[in-house]
Amino acid sequence: MKLTIEATEKGVRIDKYLSEQTTLTRSRIQQLITQEQVLVDGKPTKSNYKLTGGEQITVAYEDVSELDVEPQDIPLDIRYEDNDVIVINKPRGMVVHPANGNQRDTLVNALLFHCKDLSGINGVLRPGIVHRIDKDTTGLLIVAKNDLAHVELSRQLADKRVNRLYYALVHGTFAHDHGVIDAPIGRDESDRQKMAVTEKNSKEARTHFRVIERFARYTLVECRLETGRTHQIRVHMRYIEHPVVGDEKYGYRRTMKVGGQLLHAHQLTFCHPRTKETIVVDAPLPDDFATILEQLRQERDG
Repeated sequence: MKLTIEATEKGVRIDKYLSEQTTLTRSRIQQLITQEQVLVDGKPTKSNYKLTGGEQITVAYEDVSELDVEPQDIPLDIRYEDNDVIVINKPRGMVVHPANGNQRDTLVNALLFHCKDLSGINGVLRPGIVHRIDKDTTGLLIVAKNDLAHVELSRQLADKRVNRLYYALVHGTFAHDHGVIDAPIGRDESDRQKMAVTEKNSKEARTHFRVIERFARYTLVECRLETGRTHQIRVHMRYIEHPVVGDEKYGYRRTMKVGGQLLHAHQLTFCHPRTKETIVVDAPLPDDFATILEQLRQERDG
């Protein structure tokens, strides 16, 4: 595994960084460092090494448990596909890649059945996965079929050249029609399973939003990710006191009954890694999201 460190990671310990970026535990990473299986710019390092930004980390390891990931014949809603790229419209409830104790019924299991080849850059557990969306978020994500596509698409994401648009139904109403949430995101110090807007050990995060439709107590907004932090839209919407409806982690306890957060990645625009053609892919709202919007329209319009 090879990782190039961003400037925003400066000051973070290498063992902490790798535990957050991979499926390896911190103790396993420390063991690999002791065995000189973790290299910084080609040289062995120590567990307390602090990242400076710009260096390349190489991690060499073998984990037999990863080999248990098997192809499964799970239906996929494919919105675009060619020899280099496949774009999937992920349903609610589907996890993107296997993890400890959950190695079946993921998007990766389905992709391994559908595709003969996927890029190997992210290892056996995450073949082809260029970026992720949460389990209960629906919509589009790009998968690379080969390493050339993976490297180029990852570069586009890092350079903010992939346009990702989401629809979100959020609590409350807005007095304005559009805005930008510019607030850094890092781990929530009181709950390591959550992210939060914080200045401590955080990364820059910007979400652009515009109002699509207003209801009595809710608003449908379109969000554009300028950065791609974990749970970014969900955290930012909670930060401005307009949490996503149905969000059990960041939302209000008292909300309408839905099967998951009403957040949908509805459009992706990217430059094809080989042909350099601009590719625009759309995905319609899932039925449950569309049904709730129709009910709100009926209540509003009488």
